[in-house]
Amino acid sequence: MELLLALLNDAFFSAIPAVGFAMVFNVPKRFLPYCAVAGALGHSFRTLLLHIGLPIEWATFAAAALVGLVTIGFAKRHLAPPLMYAVAAIIPMIPGTYAFNTVIALVQLTAQSEISPELTSDVISNGLKTVFILGALSVGLAMPSLLYFRTRPVI
Repeated sequence: MELLLALLNDAFFSAIPAVGFAMVFNVPKRFLPYCAVAGALGHSFRTLLLHIGLPIEWATFAAAALVGLVTIGFAKRHLAPPLMYAVAAIIPMIPGTYAFNTVIALVQLTAQSEISPELTSDVISNGLKTVFILGALSVGLAMPSLLYFRTRPVI
């Protein structure tokens, strides 16, 4: 029950930035609820996968693929481009904390007179995590479209 409440809380609070960014990207008003649903589903699915014990990179990949599938369904239903829903829906999954920690450690590293192994480790680990999460977002979001809109069979 506690996990379900946490997922509902996560879904609610991730739908808000999805709608906000959809408004920034001039998504028509009638499509905003669908952006909210896609953002809430994606982020809460990632939270569920993280709770199960999956690493954040793979959880983000799976959540972005789910967002890609859901937005293809929305696009087919409303005859709109899937990216209209998808871009706003994946914004809540951007790894801002890891990127921020990377930049802060870089600034502290350059401010010191000698190289600190701890700060170097922080820069490398947070930077790589940021890059891999961003890669998982982009590949996970593109993969369903690449498979769905193929003109030839996969095999």
